[in-house]
Amino acid sequence: MGAPPNQPEVKPRMTKVIVQSLPDYALAQLLVSDGRAMVADEPRAAGGDDLGPNPYELLAWALGACTAMTLQIYARRKGYPLEAVAVEVEHNRIHARDCEDCEGEREGYIDVFERRIVVQGPLDDAQRDDLLRVARKCPVHKTLTSSPHVRDRIDVVA
Repeated sequence: MGAPPNQPEVKPRMTKVIVQSLPDYALAQLLVSDGRAMVADEPRAAGGDDLGPNPYELLAWALGACTAMTLQIYARRKGYPLEAVAVEVEHNRIHARDCEDCEGEREGYIDVFERRIVVQGPLDDAQRDDLLRVARKCPVHKTLTSSPHVRDRIDVVA
């Protein structure tokens, strides 16, 4: 199925990141994607040098950023008077038997992301409810709740 006549076909953008260890540090990693870079690390208490966010912080940031962006795009399209969005995300691991709102039988530990969305602007109750509904459809939220598949391989260089 192609694009309609006179419209370019938009292909989904594939994300590729490169993560490279930094040899002068215990756990620090250089993260590179499309010419942008940052460092991820673990805190000193976990054996790192505390040079950047840990992997779970990066994941929480991704969820928060995607949520805010999704709500801003949607509010603009709908003409909602959304002036600003802030998203707080907390990550915890709890035992499955302690999860009151989890569906189905699960064992072991469950990663729980608690998201607090703060909106600014003269929104009515229906608009706020609609924004909460849309927040649950942000792409990172959908990925986290969809049981994604990870394919691995290992290459050795001399």
